[in-house]
This record gives sequence, structure tokens and C-alpha cells, in this order.
Amino acid sequence: MIDSWADVLGQPDAVARLKASVDNPVHAYLFVGPPGSGKRAAVRAFAAELFAAREPDADAADRQRRLALAEHHPDLVLIEPEGGIFRGGRVTSDAESDATVVIREAYRSPTDAALRVVVPVGFHTANEAAVGALLKTIEEPPGRSVMVLLSDLVPEEQATIESRCVRIDFHAVSDEVLRDALVAEGIEPERAGEVASLAAGDLTRARILATDERLHLRLTAWRDAPLRLDGTGARATDTVDELRSMIDDALAPLVARQEAEVVAFDEEAERYGQRGGSGRRKTLETRHKRIARKFRTDELRAGLATLARAYREEAAVTAHPATPLGALDAIQRTAEALVFNPNEELMLYGLFATLPPLSVL
Repeated sequence: MIDSWADVLGQPDAVARLKASVDNPVHAYLFVGPPGSGKRAAVRAFAAELFAAREPDADAADRQRRLALAEHHPDLVLIEPEGGIFRGGRVTSDAESDATVVIREAYRSPTDAALRVVVPVGFHTANEAAVGALLKTIEEPPGRSVMVLLSDLVPEEQATIESRCVRIDFHAVSDEVLRDALVAEGIEPERAGEVASLAAGDLTRARILATDERLHLRLTAWRDAPLRLDGTGARATDTVDELRSMIDDALAPLVARQEAEVVAFDEEAERYGQRGGSGRRKTLETRHKRIARKFRTDELRAGLATLARAYREEAAVTAHPATPLGALDAIQRTAEALVFNPNEELMLYGLFATLPPLSVL
């Protein structure tokens, strides 16, 4: 039998509560925890078990698990905001708001399972219109729909929403837990430890990094970048171009995994003749684009952290720390700006054009 909970790391209390809910789920859940804590893996596992528990035989149950765990199941519906805000109200003349999509999906009948699991992702970003529009649906969803809200935190203005849900808390996954999971999958312990420290609790990212032979080269390139700078724009541009090219290379293993996932989706849809396959394939491709953007942002964060370490070490030994400390401030501002999805190329050019060169690390 497939272990649906295998990818939910370091969350024994949350897993125990969700397992106890499988036979008699309530109408709405609120999963709360920081990025990388495993909320999304948990919602896949929970949906997999909800679907499987209502199947008459083991083969059918495992099929339900497999589809849900891959996020290919037609009755596991994840609604992710296009921008940084989960919106309600009217967005454009030809587009639905995120809240409207949630309501529509909640009122659809299940197509392949006995239940439908509807998941607003990033609900902590919901604006006032979305909160107001969804309150009734979350409080009283249709009988065969289970709502699961995924949030990094619960803003004050969402206290009423929280009171209508069963709250399940998730905690940051420690590097040790992530390292042990990688070692159990056959990754060499030293490599697993290095990767765990860069993955911020994200098991999928950790698995990709663990097989990435160019990881050390990228980190070295970021660390040595200040040695290449000479105060000229031309050298800053060359350095940025090299780093961005290495990030492009880093995406290759992820792209390969995603291409294999699309092939598996098409084979599954053909084998079982699932309805709505073209629409769900488009949703899968959209999700892949989001994952690739996030992976790229994570690469930038890891690179900027490595770059900052070089200037921090310089500040600790130099007789004139003001210059490297100023560089640290600029790097920190750049890292903070990533949440606003800035133009990557311009952002990095602007940073490296102002960073001071270091002759010795």
C-alpha cells in the first residue's frame, strides 16, 4: 500500500490529527505554518486518504492515492493566486477572482471520488473582498466538499474565518529532519546535510539539489563574485550574466522532472479516460511554471546568502568594516525585494554595480 504521509516530515501532531479525521472529516480545515513546513504535502496526503478510504478495494484505493499525491486527481482542486494576493471581487472584465473560482469548484460534484477537496493556497494573502465572499462557503460548504485553506499565518482580520475551521499547525522542518529523510533515500550524509541547509525545509527542492552535480560550482561562483568585481559596470554585468546562466542550468533537473510528470499525467488520463483532462493538464502546466519561478527565487536567495557570507567574513577581519557592512545592507534589501517579484536581471545588475570588490576572502 502507498504511504501517503511519507513526504510530510517532522509534523507528527498534524499527521496524527489528520489521520484521525479521515473517516469523519469536518467541513473545513485551516493548515497554518511557514513556507517549507509541508502544508502542501499534507493536503495531498489528506486528500489521498479521504479518497482511498471510500473505495471498495485496495487497487482502487491506491489509484486514488497515486492521483492525489501527484496532484493529478480531478477532485483535488488547488486554487493559487496569480499575483501576490488571493483576490475577491471583480478582477478584470474577462477573469474570475480567486474567491469566485473557489466557490464554483466547491459547488461542483465529485467526478472520480466520493468527496471533493478544494484548497485555497496562500489564503493569508486574501483581501477583504475574498474573505467576505468565502465566509459562507467555508462555514457551510456543499455536503461532499471539504475545504482546506493553506496559510503561512492567520492575519487578525481572518479571525472569523479561523473560527469556522479546524486549525492544524505546521512547524518549520529542521535541517536534521530533512537530512535524515535524504539519507534514508540513499543520499550520502555529508551531501544530505549540505543540501538540507539550503532547502529551507522543502523536500522537493532538497531532492533536486541532492542530485545536482553543479550545486557546489554555483555556490562557489556566488562566494567568489566579489573577487571578480573591479568597480566597473562591465565587470558587474559579466558577473551577473554568469550567475544567471548558472541558475538557468540549475533548473534543468526540475524541468526534466516536470516533463516526466506531464507524460505520466497523459498516460493516466488515457488509461482511465478522466473527464476534463485538457483543463487539468493546463492547470498542471501552470503549476509547473509557478514551481519553476519559486525554484529560481530560492536559488537567488541561496546565492545572495552565500554572497552575504563573503562580506560578513570580510567585515569581521578588516580594520574598516563600514564598506563590507554597507554591502551586506544592500544584499539584504535585494533579498527582501524578492517577495515583490522584481525584474531579476535589473535587480542583480543594480546590486552588483554598487558592491565593492574584495581582493581577499
